[in-house]
Amino acid sequence: MKLSEKDPAENKAITPKRNTVAWSCSLLAASLVGAFGSSFLYGYNLSVVNAPTLYIKAFYNETWERRHGHPIDPDTLTLLWSVTVSIFAIGGLVGTLMVKMIGKILGRKHMLLVNNGFAISAALLMACSLQAGAFEMLIVGRFIMGVDGGIALSVLPMYLNEISPKEIRGSLGQVTAIFICVGVFAGQLLGLPELLGKESTWPYLFGMIMVPALIQLVSLPFLPDSPQYLLFEKHDEAGAVKAFQKFLGKADVSRVMEEVLAESRVQRNIHLVSVLELLRAPFVRCQVITVVITMACYQLCGLNAIWFYTNSIFEKAGIPPRNIPYITLSTGGIEILAAVISGLVIERLGRRPLLIGGFGLMTLFFGILTITLKLQDRAPWVPYLSIVCILAIIASFCSGPGGIPFILTGELFQQSQRPAAFTIAGTVNWLSNFAVGLLFPFIQRSLDTYCFLVFAAICFTGAVYLYFVLPETKNRTHAEISQAFAKRNKAYPPEEKADSASADETGNQKPEPDSPSSTLNNCAKNRVV
Repeated sequence: MKLSEKDPAENKAITPKRNTVAWSCSLLAASLVGAFGSSFLYGYNLSVVNAPTLYIKAFYNETWERRHGHPIDPDTLTLLWSVTVSIFAIGGLVGTLMVKMIGKILGRKHMLLVNNGFAISAALLMACSLQAGAFEMLIVGRFIMGVDGGIALSVLPMYLNEISPKEIRGSLGQVTAIFICVGVFAGQLLGLPELLGKESTWPYLFGMIMVPALIQLVSLPFLPDSPQYLLFEKHDEAGAVKAFQKFLGKADVSRVMEEVLAESRVQRNIHLVSVLELLRAPFVRCQVITVVITMACYQLCGLNAIWFYTNSIFEKAGIPPRNIPYITLSTGGIEILAAVISGLVIERLGRRPLLIGGFGLMTLFFGILTITLKLQDRAPWVPYLSIVCILAIIASFCSGPGGIPFILTGELFQQSQRPAAFTIAGTVNWLSNFAVGLLFPFIQRSLDTYCFLVFAAICFTGAVYLYFVLPETKNRTHAEISQAFAKRNKAYPPEEKADSASADETGNQKPEPDSPSSTLNNCAKNRVV
């Protein structure tokens, strides 16, 4: 929220103080512990199935032969493996739909804590499947792990968005993307033959899921819940004050409380909207479309195809099989580096340039990758140029599109709309994830080296749409962001119409300096939209 311009000396005195307390120990702990037990596991489960593929298929074949007296049919084996990979996305969709139903009762923090139960039970099922001789346990475990991922990717960004000051909301939101990349890298690293990627130890790859879940389970209870959840949905003003004091690292949180209480009064008669109500509301139509397109491009841009089928892509590029696990590991390192750099610069550059630039660069490098795959037999160095293109695509993705869609979903909607918005975003996310995992092998078979042009077209479409529609959201309140979209929606929220009419009636009257509503009006006047 901007301070009133009528007292510059006061502004100068307060601004440095706010910047110095922004990153408190509690804020860091909540983001790191929350992400380690949530988005880390999502990334880990994207890559962990890649290394032990051959051993898992052999386990399926042995189990089938023991039960039926003959080896499994190749088509049946392919179907079972496809279900094992893609059922993770189905579980994610189920988890996303659960958030709206039970999130209001449990809150953000307790929802993350309960979610650890899914992770631990899934890890036990998958780790014991080989010893029990039941491949169904592995498939069911992947489904339950998908439920965990669906809840985590909806609740964690909401939690981080609501506990962070708006000045560092983007940087804190990028923690989700950074830990997804760290999880992918951890899955690749532990899957090396020298570690757990062997025939006798591959079940331990899935058992490792329990470690982050247990750490979050014993650590997160010592941290507060979302202050905005406590204030808006539980009507616990004292609890919200204590939470703000903990997260901001200071005793005097009157200015922050004034800001959120002003929003609370604006929304005091508004209930939590349903998904259908949000889809029908004309004053958030453009925001919903933006979230849907951004989240669809996040999954359909081709990165999951690379994560799920890295080995086959590198084989297609002509890389010797013995070198593939280590080259795959380099992709995880690039992901982490790009995501960290993005987190450091997002508050300086903004969301919009990173998102549009990321999709634009992906379009370029997908085009170059298509050319190198087509010409890979012309010279021995061309396959390695394909690797460079893949690394460049991954870096472009993690620099913006890898994390900002989750930040935008929290920023574009008010508190009462946010759970429904994350349900919509999560549904699009997981359906798109499932589509890529299921359809990419057929696209690759049909289009051969031209398959990545499909992803280039999707990235280009996303970049063009965001260039013309998405406003910059850094350092803006939810009310200011809503105003930025109002012209495109050709509709204002009912409470904003009332505020505008009230402001027009008062005209040149001088507002009282201590009034929360006057502070909110000053914010709207001082911001150029």
